[in-house]
Amino acid sequence: MYKFEGLIAAPFTPMDNNGDVVTDLIPEYFNFLNKNGVAGVFINGSTGEGVSLSQRERRETTVAWTSAAKGSSVKVISLVGGTSYMESIENAQHAQSAGVDAIAIMAPYYFKPPTARELVEFCRLVAESVPDLPVYFYHIPVLTGCNISMYDFLVEASGKIPNLAGVKYTHEDFMDFLSCIHLEDGRFDMLWGRDENLLSALVLGTRAAVGSTFNYAAPLYLEMIRSFAEGDLSRARLLQQKSIDMIRLLPKYGGIATGKAYMKYMGFDFGKFRSPVRNMDDEAYERFRSDVDALDMKDLFSVR
Repeated sequence: MYKFEGLIAAPFTPMDNNGDVVTDLIPEYFNFLNKNGVAGVFINGSTGEGVSLSQRERRETTVAWTSAAKGSSVKVISLVGGTSYMESIENAQHAQSAGVDAIAIMAPYYFKPPTARELVEFCRLVAESVPDLPVYFYHIPVLTGCNISMYDFLVEASGKIPNLAGVKYTHEDFMDFLSCIHLEDGRFDMLWGRDENLLSALVLGTRAAVGSTFNYAAPLYLEMIRSFAEGDLSRARLLQQKSIDMIRLLPKYGGIATGKAYMKYMGFDFGKFRSPVRNMDDEAYERFRSDVDALDMKDLFSVR
């Protein structure tokens, strides 16, 4: 199967002041990401508020992204999974018809699978509905509450899900991650999902990462990857620290919705995150702008 190399941005879902999805902004957004060197986009995920979108909205968003990416080298992965495998199957089949390059499935987060066996069975039901499409598992236990080892998951899934391509790994268990990389002679595509410690994952052998901050700071991470590949670890560590300094502003201003404030700083007004996510008010945004200016890293931000 195809294996990613480089950055896969997790795009925000553009919305207007009423909280309605605005797909008309996606072509310009895509061109911005493409210009800044991303290898793919991971849509309808946490950053894209996939779990807060209706089935119709998820599908409209999928069509908008695949249409924008058509004819380019940028791959589109759509998160189709949630708590219902029936809805996940519907989303997977629609995503395939829309022209995505791969889908991702997330662990059910209400009735949680107790072991790897049940998790694999849930994913198998979805994956077999699109047998010709690569499937990734989206591992984010901090939000799903599913703490099953991905090594156990992949061992259990081997032979049961033929089109399982790999894992989007948004967790900090480096032991588990490395074991997954080495499993079956490196069969699975392991995509790192924590921007703030990407350098550590590069050391372990990851070739690609999925992240929200790649939306507005792709040059920073591309330079980090380049520095690491050239053996300039001092430069790579400095860039990782700059990434951390930037990411520290997210919790300072309320969490994940701060990412849309970063995009507004870049010149894209994508509205606010939907309830119950906390959004900053105008006064807080002005303080945020000052903090971003103080980072003194405009040469590492993405360019329009």
